[in-house]
Amino acid sequence: MFNTVRPLIAFLALTLVAPVAAQQKPSAGKPAAGKSPTIDIPFEQYTLPNGLRVILSQDRSVPRVAVNVWYHVGSKNEEKGRTGFAHLFEHVMFTGSGNIPYGVHDQLTNGVGGSNNGTTDNDRTLYFETVPSNYLETALWLESDRMGFLLEALDIDKLNAQRDIVKNERRQRIDNQPYGRVGEILSAATYPPGHPYSWSVIGSMEDLSAASEEDVKNFFRLYYAPNNAILTIVGDFDPAQTKGWIEKYFGGIPRGKPIERPKIEPVTLAAEKRLLFEDAVPTPRLYIQWPTVGRRNADQFALSVLASVLTGGRTARLTKALVYDKQAAANIGAFQSTSEDVGEFEISVTPRPGHALAAIEQEIDAILEKLKAEGPTEQELQLATASQELNFVAGLQSHLGKSMQLADGAGYHNDPGYYRKAYEARRAVTTEDVKRVANKYLTKGRVVLSVVPKGKPELASKPEASTKVGGAGEVK
Repeated sequence: MFNTVRPLIAFLALTLVAPVAAQQKPSAGKPAAGKSPTIDIPFEQYTLPNGLRVILSQDRSVPRVAVNVWYHVGSKNEEKGRTGFAHLFEHVMFTGSGNIPYGVHDQLTNGVGGSNNGTTDNDRTLYFETVPSNYLETALWLESDRMGFLLEALDIDKLNAQRDIVKNERRQRIDNQPYGRVGEILSAATYPPGHPYSWSVIGSMEDLSAASEEDVKNFFRLYYAPNNAILTIVGDFDPAQTKGWIEKYFGGIPRGKPIERPKIEPVTLAAEKRLLFEDAVPTPRLYIQWPTVGRRNADQFALSVLASVLTGGRTARLTKALVYDKQAAANIGAFQSTSEDVGEFEISVTPRPGHALAAIEQEIDAILEKLKAEGPTEQELQLATASQELNFVAGLQSHLGKSMQLADGAGYHNDPGYYRKAYEARRAVTTEDVKRVANKYLTKGRVVLSVVPKGKPELASKPEASTKVGGAGEVK
């Protein structure tokens, strides 16, 4: 249930307008004045008395509609020793509710030519359907029933069944997956113990086993209430009729208790942490991670462009040097991962046979230092921002993609139209911005993790200076 469904529907209602303006050459890495295209997703929003926020965006280009229910709850809302609840509910929400037996949700979405799914991360949980327009009322009924009446159908047997499924998912995707433990090892090393971003979304086996029926139900009562949710509808619908259905199905669900959000401060590392993890893998791999910024910090955009400058294509600095010129790496990637309150910049590299992680790390550091001293070229910036722009617009090609952007804007920034600011912010990044964030965040305060085949610790980068991480995540 981690995968997002993205139907290939043309976004005819999405308008890209490049206004006519006098030709002028961009300077200092900024777009030419008057040439900035705009993106317009028309919408209206309102709030029900019970606190449910509603966003409606009509697009009658095709007879389909996306329904997206965005809950402001993720793994960061859990407590140490009680992790994995948000992801567990992603599974429980598909097992039937008070008026909808198990399996009927799929029959009334997939069974009529639509789709449904859910996804959970550190900050929010989504449940969504894309259905033919004439099934919109049905989709609203399905979502309202599990918001208002899920606990009527949840008993210990059903909870235990889903708990076992989640445990098996953990075995498949993390514990028995090559390099599968990397994410939680890096998180535990980057953030202090007990920090809301220090544990994995899926939770630990111990915490999943320890969760009682009442623990889980209390978590649901607090976080899956209408005042902690955003209902977004995008596609072919009649607004007046849809508003009537929303009131009919969601209006009577009672408001939940006020929610106290965790207070999360920025994280920095005073010095480098070097870790070594022996795993059932055929090839060593190197990971370097720095703590950065969350969604409310504009530096996230320059960091994303920096990642593209480093590994965004064949001519990107790290890719060109290590994969093509020296042929020392089979692959290399850099990315900025931005959560609501924190972020991480990560570089990962898999060497070719005969090339040591230590030498590759040294080469990466040399390339980073050169970039930090000189900044990217104008051409590098243009290639990187073009890639960022393409990826952003591509994510808006479907009704579902647009619904997610509107909901994220409302949930994280109290502005469904925040996508416009994000789009312009990406395009406005300059060469000086990239140079500045590289120097500010890619410091000596980082985590360097070598993952090596079992019994071969000598393949790590600087094994003598690295701390071994055990199979259960403990540092030895």
